[in-house]
Amino acid sequence: MHADKKIDLATVSSDQIDLASEVLTLLSDPTRIRIVLTLQENGELSVNALAEAVGKKPSGVSQHLARMRMARMVTTRQQGTSVLYRLVDEHALTLIVEALNQAEHAVAHGQLPPHHREG
Repeated sequence: MHADKKIDLATVSSDQIDLASEVLTLLSDPTRIRIVLTLQENGELSVNALAEAVGKKPSGVSQHLARMRMARMVTTRQQGTSVLYRLVDEHALTLIVEALNQAEHAVAHGQLPPHHREG
């Protein structure tokens, strides 16, 4: 385990643990994972562009974005008549990358997963 990922349990409040659980629950949806990855790759996108990129209807993507916005994972910017969405920071992406790395371990069948071979 990496030293920079250690958490001093004595400094973590019960409220923080509850909120962390809510964040993980929010990110447990495949469409939301695709939205985060797409925003990371493209910067800012409209609902329609995101919907096309993730293969879902705009109305459904809009609902996902509303929940993500309430959780302060995404923010918006008005450009003319369009609303553009972008990630607030890299934390949601970091969680998803770690989950994807864990998924690689799950399917590696005892072999070294690809993310350990990089660099």
